[in-house]
Amino acid sequence: MTADRPTENAAARLCAGRVVAVTGAGRGLGRAHALAFAAEGARVVVNDLGVRPDGSPAEGAGGPAEEVAAEIRAAGGEAVAHGGDIATPAGAASLVATALGTYGRLDTLVNNAGFVRDRMLVNLEEDEWDAVLRVHLKGHFLPLHHAAAHWRAEAKAGRPPRARVVNTSSGAGLFGSVGQANYSAAKAGVLGLTLVAAAELGRYGVQVNAVAPAARTRMTERTFAETMAAPADGTFDTMAPENVSPLVVWLGSAASEGVTGRVFAAEGGRITVMEGWRPGPTADKQARFTPAEAGDTARRLLAEASAPEPVYGAG
Repeated sequence: MTADRPTENAAARLCAGRVVAVTGAGRGLGRAHALAFAAEGARVVVNDLGVRPDGSPAEGAGGPAEEVAAEIRAAGGEAVAHGGDIATPAGAASLVATALGTYGRLDTLVNNAGFVRDRMLVNLEEDEWDAVLRVHLKGHFLPLHHAAAHWRAEAKAGRPPRARVVNTSSGAGLFGSVGQANYSAAKAGVLGLTLVAAAELGRYGVQVNAVAPAARTRMTERTFAETMAAPADGTFDTMAPENVSPLVVWLGSAASEGVTGRVFAAEGGRITVMEGWRPGPTADKQARFTPAEAGDTARRLLAEASAPEPVYGAG
């Protein structure tokens, strides 16, 4: 967001008049999204708990949510900080309440908060599994649950919203990632949640989509250090988180009318519509297989099927 942007005609901006809540917006992708929405005229609720990359408390973190909100306000935009834990019912409810209490409405929810605790499967402890699923999956469900309840009430009161939800999955959720069983499972769960929410909430004027970004964040810059490094020669930085935000802003705007239940991969200057599970080669005996017949049939069908994408980090 640049300081001169607010002098443009506000009505011409993609999200003029909309109120957007972004979770995990103190750094990385969330911060980039919050600034990009503000640059397009949105009033932004900037959520961040201010924890370390593994989710542990950060001493003297300085309040990253307030820092981003202040940055937006300094550039002439409108923003308010929210420091609640959106993986708790009270924190998620207060996120929605902050939007309504401050700006009188909520139009878009961007679920982005998360952290990693990477371990190979045989070394992964139960608390590491639980913590990652809690922030990524429960941290998507609870804000979505409270926002959806508000939008349903609006629709039933004769004020149908043009509401948008953008969830954050990952290539790890689409294809798996070695050393990230907990993260991959959580991000795959986000995809299932997205499909169900899109189907259930469409009647209330709510569209729900997901993005699977590849970008440099606190979570990725250590795990994939070489891939995520910024180019030293000043060429296009394909891993800059700001590259993902334009798609998120469009999905979060009224301009995305009719797009729901879809998953987009975004990396650098590339956008891909992901096509998920769908029937491939099929055999129907119209009777029960024996185990040997089932095995022979499965091998024949696999020979006809497309090869799966490699798991990240395999080999």
